Amino acid sequence: MVKEMKQVAEPERTPLLLIFISLLSSGFVAHAVPYDYTASIECLETPQKAQYNGGSIVNPELNDGLAGWSTFGNAKLEHRESPNGNGFILAQSRAQPFDSVSQKVELKTNLLYTFSAWVQVSQGNPSVAAVFKTSSGYVEAGTVIAKPGCWSMLKGGLTLETSGEASLFFQTQNSTADVMVDSISLQPFTPEEWKSHQDQTMDKVRKAKVRIQVVDKLGNSLPKATVSVQQNALTFPLGCAINKNILTNAAYEKWFASRAFRVTTFEDEMKWYSTEPTRGHEDYSAADALLEFAKQHKLAVRGHNVLWDDPTYQQGWLNSLTPQQLSVAVDNRIHSVMSKYKGQVIAWDVMNENLHFSYFETKLGPNASGHAYNLASTTDGTIPLFMNEYNTIEEVTDPMSTPAKYLHKLREIQAYSGNADIKMAIGLEQASYLEEVLREGFSHPEVEGIVVWGAWNPKGCYRMCLTDNNFNNLATGDVVDRLLHEWGGSKEPLVLGETDENGFLEASLFHGDYNVTIVHPGVNSLALPQRMIVAPVTPTQAQPSVVKVTI
Repeated sequence: MVKEMKQVAEPERTPLLLIFISLLSSGFVAHAVPYDYTASIECLETPQKAQYNGGSIVNPELNDGLAGWSTFGNAKLEHRESPNGNGFILAQSRAQPFDSVSQKVELKTNLLYTFSAWVQVSQGNPSVAAVFKTSSGYVEAGTVIAKPGCWSMLKGGLTLETSGEASLFFQTQNSTADVMVDSISLQPFTPEEWKSHQDQTMDKVRKAKVRIQVVDKLGNSLPKATVSVQQNALTFPLGCAINKNILTNAAYEKWFASRAFRVTTFEDEMKWYSTEPTRGHEDYSAADALLEFAKQHKLAVRGHNVLWDDPTYQQGWLNSLTPQQLSVAVDNRIHSVMSKYKGQVIAWDVMNENLHFSYFETKLGPNASGHAYNLASTTDGTIPLFMNEYNTIEEVTDPMSTPAKYLHKLREIQAYSGNADIKMAIGLEQASYLEEVLREGFSHPEVEGIVVWGAWNPKGCYRMCLTDNNFNNLATGDVVDRLLHEWGGSKEPLVLGETDENGFLEASLFHGDYNVTIVHPGVNSLALPQRMIVAPVTPTQAQPSVVKVTI
């Protein structure tokens, strides 16, 4: 809905105009098969139906016995039914991780595939992966931590280097566990269909249709009035990391400030090794200076990080502490940094990279992360507390940080006494696929913001720079600029068009804060800038919101 519309400037002899703004729901027309965002992290008594009715999979819900399915390796297959009549495949008498059920499918290089299945095991809590054996190697489509007695959803996807026949099978390192599979789906999309789905979702969750009517002071409609908008701020928090180099490098500051970033995080300046390099001597001056920079540029700040589980980045004095001394130091660190910046940051990465590393768990026990989040929540429970990791979604070959292991670790932390829900954070570090990742994140209904880890450093950036040392855009910087412009973050005015014979103009705009300018040839050609905030339509909003403003 349009939340407010206020005058920005009033030219001399401004005639009285009335601008009516109403918000319409952003409808969209689906092309081909719409993407199914449904996912579940719960272990259910009965699996859900196969997505896309199975897509390319034959007999996806096992209603026709073992038709279409065969053995991979040396497993023994059985078709079984649960007491409620749900059919599934059981792979038993397994001796190797890959012994399981299989189906042959035809795959193509120019398609994007989404995959899902529901799995269960007879014992333990092992990771189960869906794998496709192709002529060029093995391609993993996703993993999930399975449990006995209930069904877990495995959801992922894949692309291929070579076209041809492939064999789908399920793999787990627990070769003594029976594996049960049901509701399998493999749905192909062309790149054009995938892009169309992204655009459709953006139209639905990131945009709103506005209806503007321009009338004179007597209420008469003004046709052929030119309507332009200029966005002051994009509602979606898109930003980039910075470091202290921006405080002394005018070219860096100019490059950064000229872009419509809304959020940032500090690369090193809030980390423990930066604020307390010597035991008992805290120095927050660099972080304070960056925070002041952020305030001047109206940037929200995400705190990064309270603790880092990588042993490589610990101060030397930490390693000399006894477990009891380290526990006290950790508690002091959490209280110190979070109390100091309470009310000045929008979130905290409390424990960084605790899937790949385990410094504090090794020193303090397996509940180190759980305790850290508990104390963090007590210190500042007003903001989201994140578990930050990398390779969670962008690198399926990294076994340490699969989505399944992320969720498993998250549940461990939540199970610690007194802990509240903790939101999930993803690492973005794959430059070669930056545009794809950013588009996917922006178009996903559940993603609430994105920070690109691209802080500039004269010695080289971590994983990915957006500019060279002269602050000319690299290809990655061009991607960010192009998307900012496309998503409404351009500081250039956008001419929406002319009003119709009844003085109306309709347009679809990204949620954000805009200046609206009206020019009409019959009103001394004067431009009348106004402020307009376009916000999402609420589900209960029965009629379009209308705002009447006199200027």
